[in-house]
Amino acid sequence: MPELPDVTVYVERLKALTVGKPIEGIRIASPFVLRTVSPAPKELVGASVETVERLGKRIVIGVSGDRFIVIHLMIAGRLRWKERGAKLPGKLALAGFDFPNGTLIFTEASGKKRASLHLVTGRASLAEFDRGGLDVFAATDAQFAARLRSERHTVKRSLTDPTLFDGIGNAYSDEILHTAKLSPFRMTSSMTDAEVTALHRAAVASLTEWTARLRDEVGDGFPDKVTAFRPEMAVHGKYGQPCPVCGTKVQRIVYADNEANYCPTCQTEGRLLADRSLSRLLKEDWPKTLEELEDRRKSGGSRTAPAEPRLKRTRTKT
Repeated sequence: MPELPDVTVYVERLKALTVGKPIEGIRIASPFVLRTVSPAPKELVGASVETVERLGKRIVIGVSGDRFIVIHLMIAGRLRWKERGAKLPGKLALAGFDFPNGTLIFTEASGKKRASLHLVTGRASLAEFDRGGLDVFAATDAQFAARLRSERHTVKRSLTDPTLFDGIGNAYSDEILHTAKLSPFRMTSSMTDAEVTALHRAAVASLTEWTARLRDEVGDGFPDKVTAFRPEMAVHGKYGQPCPVCGTKVQRIVYADNEANYCPTCQTEGRLLADRSLSRLLKEDWPKTLEELEDRRKSGGSRTAPAEPRLKRTRTKT
């Protein structure tokens, strides 16, 4: 799912390309994507774009007449900028917005139809799309700590909860936790003040760094290669590869549509993380360290050394 850095760059490029330009046409390719129609798409034809903003992981395009186009990409949704009047790409296309200088195409590479498009009137109507997450850039250390400790969760779950923190998802939470040297499954209620402050600093630093990276990569173009897996990342999507800090092999736990990637040396004092159900099943046979895991694999792939532990399936928040 595109997260804060990705959405920020989308917003910046859309501002540069569309503000002050009239919408010449709106083409809806999939009826599933359009969730609200007040105003109707045809009523926006001829309206000029006045603002482009980020609202959590949503992109909000404000047009004349106090009307708004709210785009939520979800996991597989993407935006493309093509030549004016470009053909919508077959089964992937959800919608197209035609401008004098090009066409914005909204696609989704999934049959689950999670991406959405809302057309609403009045800025007050945007409140229903605001999940209330804290902006880590604007927050003080005290505000960050209060929000983190407001609910008892694992720190990864808290970071990715849109009602707690703004714009952070699965990929960048892994990078933030690696920078902060914290286990993804450390309970927020047990974190020290120093650890909470370090987490806040890591969140700001990681999100700032990646926004700058993506901005430099796109330049005056458009972000056509938005992905949660980038070669420069430290741990996310790097299962089995060496940690760039210490060289230890990155480990992961997969659950629902997400995964937690971590470095045992940098983040968990050398311990392997395990989910409760599998740990109960294997009991004392669960490998506690990387060395033990590697020894068991070398000895013939024992049933007690699973390559990829799994957590109980949970619903993904958006």
